[in-house]
Amino acid sequence: MAAGTAMAQDAAKSTAAPAKAATAAQPAATTAAPATAEAAAKPGDATAGQAKAAACGACHGMDGNSTDPQYPKLAGQSEQYIVHQLENFKSSRRQNPIMLGMATPLSEQDMHDIGAYFASKTALPGVADQALVSHGQQLFREGDVKRGIPACMACHSIDGRGNPGAMYPQLESQHAQYIQATLKAWHDGTTWGTDAHSQIMPAIAQKLDADDIAALASYIEGLHPATEADLQKPVAAATP
Repeated sequence: MAAGTAMAQDAAKSTAAPAKAATAAQPAATTAAPATAEAAAKPGDATAGQAKAAACGACHGMDGNSTDPQYPKLAGQSEQYIVHQLENFKSSRRQNPIMLGMATPLSEQDMHDIGAYFASKTALPGVADQALVSHGQQLFREGDVKRGIPACMACHSIDGRGNPGAMYPQLESQHAQYIQATLKAWHDGTTWGTDAHSQIMPAIAQKLDADDIAALASYIEGLHPATEADLQKPVAAATP
């Protein structure tokens, strides 16, 4: 553009052609910016996401509470985390043939809308195996310093609500079967990407044995914030 303008000026210095050329070029520059802004995804719209998430309901439940424990509950999961995982499926960084087919046609805006819809729902509480609660709770709340295992709650919070800003997912009430399968996959070498964030859980899971994984998975399924009914339960008297 600069060379062309210089040649035009040399050919007709006394005319207004260069000014006209510059004026003609200006609208093209100003119209390009809105197109770029229009392409950027906006925060998710839960109402729009409800219709877009209809196909997800077959496995994950229409409200994000799946009834088949091999499929994770999405209810209450953060929009950011859902978008990130859909992007992982679409790019095949996270391998799953079913989810690859589901995520491929989605635009970034679709992903945000679907994420916003499921984030607006509430996960239904699950039940933990009482025989595994003590071990699972210890790992979740304290970790195991001797084995270099950090407390799960450091990232996922004490009630399993996660940390959306850091993109640490909600775990509360998640199916034990799904948690167990995922931890085992990480333990055996599966990863969901090469970025630093994706390397956190495989490194931790490799330090867990089968009993640790089973206990954690069961504890997480029974993990949920205190309800009104919980608060009304009588507190056991202390033993003198």
